[in-house]
Amino acid sequence: MNKEEQVIMVFRELINKMDKLNNNTMKDSLKSYTVSEIHCIEYIGKNIDANMVKLAEAFYMTRGAMSKMTKKLINKGIVESYQKPNNKKLVYFKLTEQGKEIYNIHEEMHRAYQKRDKAVFDQVTEEQLDIMLSFANKYGQHLDSELNKLGVGKPK
Repeated sequence: MNKEEQVIMVFRELINKMDKLNNNTMKDSLKSYTVSEIHCIEYIGKNIDANMVKLAEAFYMTRGAMSKMTKKLINKGIVESYQKPNNKKLVYFKLTEQGKEIYNIHEEMHRAYQKRDKAVFDQVTEEQLDIMLSFANKYGQHLDSELNKLGVGKPK
């Protein structure tokens, strides 16, 4: 196995391990929500005027699939839709009070994950982090380009 394959395999294993650890915690605290729904709640909580187009692009989903998810969240009382007086075409989303509670629980979980993993990051220099970020950004741009060729990427 060459180094490129090793890097991909290590990243995949890291993501799988993080998912396993984090999902176990999520399942205990947020039992009635899927991981996708939690991430949708997080996106809406962090982005003012989140709309269907922005959500679909952020999650690499079709607008139809995202519409189903937002309808589920609206029905659960987590998200509400609204329109701006000057633009009746676009539908925007914001968190309800219940949605904000879920968002806050999720943010607390992220802080716990960071605390859990701090010992590792304390051993890494700023220069090493910069190198890793540079690589991840370059690889991400490459994958965006490949997704765009397939017609499923984020528009520029």
